[in-house]
Formats: sequence, structure tokens, C-alpha cells
Amino acid sequence: MSENTKTITTNKKAFHEYFVVESFEAGISLAGTEVKSLRKGNVNLKDAWCSIENGEMFVKQMHISPYEQGNIFNKDPMRVRKVLLHKREIMRLLGLTKQQGLTVIPLSLYFKGSLVKVQIGLCKGKKLYDKRAVDAERSANRTIERALKERNQ
Repeated sequence: MSENTKTITTNKKAFHEYFVVESFEAGISLAGTEVKSLRKGNVNLKDAWCSIENGEMFVKQMHISPYEQGNIFNKDPMRVRKVLLHKREIMRLLGLTKQQGLTVIPLSLYFKGSLVKVQIGLCKGKKLYDKRAVDAERSANRTIERALKERNQ
């Protein structure tokens, strides 16, 4: 990402549960009070996923908390939101998800200038032993870093 981007949130669970094969930058259709809520960081991507219906892509289960100062203009926090991608990109993703059993997951939300962008990833599910291997590697790296830190002190 370039210097004029500000990350709102990342989907850490997605990186634990899936291998990211490919990622895309896309726009997302939001209401005004939702953008104000995003500026405060009130969003949860933990269980979010993308589906393709009638040639359009939608993000489901993404929770954007209602804006406190908003009134009747607040939208449902769990509403389905449209992802803005080119038609050929959507059709390519649809083909890959149908043929290879991959899934499309939102990885992060960020501001690019004044626009809200979503990074979506074409992902392949990890098996339990893959998750264990990553956890063991992370634990080993943490132990090494602690030992080096103690030696330098």
C-alpha cells in the first residue's frame, strides 16, 4: 500500500484459517454513517465472507457498528454490502471458486485517500496440521527473539 492509505482493520482470523492465493483491491458501497463509523474503527471482519450472485459480489457478515451521532440514517450493522469490481474479475473469481473449491474472504479495510477500499483474497482453507505448524513456528520464533533480547541486555 502507498503512503496515502490508512488501515482501518485486518482480518487476522482469515490469515489463520486460510492460505491466501491471490488478493485484489476493490471498492465497497457504504452509506455515509457507515463511513463515519469506520473512521472511528468500529468494524469487525472476523466472520465476513464474499459471495457472487447475479454477476455481482457482496460482502456478508461484516459488522459495522451504528454511528453514535447518527439517527434515522443508520443502517443495519450486518447488512449485505456490494463490492465494486470489474465484471471480468468477478467472473474469473466465480470460475476459480467453482472449479478449485477456493473461497473469497475480505482481508482488510482501509482508506485510500478519502475512499474506503477492501482487500479481498482468493483463499484456500488450511488443514488442522497446517495451523499447528504455523503456531509451532511462531512459538519458536518468539522463543528465539526472547533469548536474543535477554543476551543483549
